[in-house]
Formats: sequence, structure tokens, C-alpha cells
Amino acid sequence: MIELEGVPELIDPVMVAAFEGWNDAGDAASTAVAHLDREWKGEVFAALDAEDYYDFQVNRPTVFMESGVRKITWPTTRLSVVRVGGDKPRDLVLVRGIEPSMRWRSFCNELLGFAHELGVELVVILGALLGDTPHTRPVPISGTTSDPDLARRMDLEETKYEGPTGIVGVLQEACTHAGVPAVSLWAAVPHYVSQPPNPKATLALLNRLEDLIDVRIPLGELPEDARAWQVGVDQLAAEDSEVAEYVQTLEEARDTAELPEASGEAIAREFERYLRRRDGGAGPPGGHATAEGGDAAPGPGTSYLRDNPGGRTRPPKPPKPGTDDEESSED
Repeated sequence: MIELEGVPELIDPVMVAAFEGWNDAGDAASTAVAHLDREWKGEVFAALDAEDYYDFQVNRPTVFMESGVRKITWPTTRLSVVRVGGDKPRDLVLVRGIEPSMRWRSFCNELLGFAHELGVELVVILGALLGDTPHTRPVPISGTTSDPDLARRMDLEETKYEGPTGIVGVLQEACTHAGVPAVSLWAAVPHYVSQPPNPKATLALLNRLEDLIDVRIPLGELPEDARAWQVGVDQLAAEDSEVAEYVQTLEEARDTAELPEASGEAIAREFERYLRRRDGGAGPPGGHATAEGGDAAPGPGTSYLRDNPGGRTRPPKPPKPGTDDEESSED
């Protein structure tokens, strides 16, 4: 059951959703929605009943003190609303939570009931996966939909993925069957540096979302955080010659694959983005989804370059490309 605290009247609403867990490598997607909520001072107006969808031995509640009183925060999915100002104001319904442990169909039906009640015109679901992509190149963002007309109209790919899926894929298909236009935006996170946060991937998702729904998103300190993240990874990767060689291999593969796309049309799109931003004054356990649809569990093959309170951890040597023990990556 959805607990209401007053449903607002919305203007041209778009629902933007992200879920922690398997669909959220580097916490890139959930951090993107949290950024929107923080920058536009979102107001929570509803939450799903945690008892219906979460296993509290998997996602445990937390205890905190407030004015000397002990309180409990339960893991759940919350909805907030933000208004984007400008010449054509519109509202965003932000959905942020944890991938549910059970009853996924009921979970999706509740969210779709809310979307219908609020007059949502488009659902955008953000995700992040582990990929064979170098940290030194722009983060690949893929936009997919199950609606052929929507794919043509919004310059998206019509999804043809087959294999294991998470709540992002289930919710998108639920939207399609309910006749609600839905799009998924996926960021590919380098599998060899998968630990959160990944501000570069978060920034790339927000830039793509900005283009998709035609709003200007205040980015705050994200661009600087993304640059600092890349410099830090550069420095740590340079300490190990095998890691540096592996990154170079990924760079060469990426550059070769993308060479045909360096067309005049692609360059024009990037230039238009630059002009828009200049004119606007832009200022969990269990692994993650991979490109092949499987899990990439946290461990030596998928995460390194991590600072921790006990000191910096050196990156383990990644598998040589093409060897049998190379791990899969992505979602």
C-alpha cells in the first residue's frame, strides 16, 4: 500500500526512478536521482509499505537519535516531487529506493498506479552496469525503450536484450504493457573500478536525462568531482604497469569501435549541448548487473582503486584480455 501525505497538482510531469542494488553499479543511478532531489529541494509525499516488498535481513533498518528519541528508518522506496522553473515549468516525480526483495509485479503496479493518478507523461528509469569501458573516455550512455514509435521519436534504441534482468527491466516492461511511455538510461561503469561513488557516471546520466526531457539540470560540484575522480584513478592505475596496459587496451578498443560515429551529425549534437549549457549558465552486496546480464560480484576482478579509512588499497592485477578467467562486465 502506498502511504500518501498529500498528492500535489503537477505540470507536465515526468517520473524519474532509480534503485540501489543490482541495477546501480557505482551507485551512479541512485546518486543521480538523489542529486535532482537535493538540487531542487524535493518534498517526499509518498512511500511504499516496506513490509510488502523488503526482506529486512537483506536490507536492514537503521536506528538513529532525534531530539533524544530513538527512531527507526525502514528500507523502502520513496516518492518526491520537484518543480523545474523556466519559460516552460514542469514537475519531476522522483522515485528512489532499493531494489525490492519480493513481489516485483505488485511493486511495479503500485508505482504505475501512482503515475496514472499524477498524470505522468513519461517514465525514465536510470541504471548503471559494469562494462569493459576505460575510465579515461566519456561514459557510454545507452537509451532504450520497448516502444518502436518512442524509439524513433526520441532517438533511442529499441531494446532487444534477452537474459536476466532487474527491477529496471521489469518496471520498463510493466510501463509498456500499461501503455505508459518509458525509457531506460544506462551508464557503463568500468568494471575494474566499480566501487562507489562514481561522479563521472552520475554526471553522464544527468547530461543524457537533460537532453531527453529538455530541462537544464544544475550540476553543482559534480563536474569538478568527476574530474577529481578521474585524476585519482589515473594516479592509482599508473602505479601498476599491468593495470596501465589493460586500460590502454580498453582505450584502443573503444576508440576503434567509435571511429565511424565521429560524424558531422554527432559533432553537431555535442556542439549544441555546449551552447545550451553555456547559455544556461551551467554551473549493495550481491554484485551488479553486467553487459551479459549476469552478476559481477565484488572482489579482485571487479573492484579496486578504493580509498578507505585504513589506508589506500592497491589495485589487483586484472586478467589479461582474452584469457579464460576474464570476468564479464555490464548489465
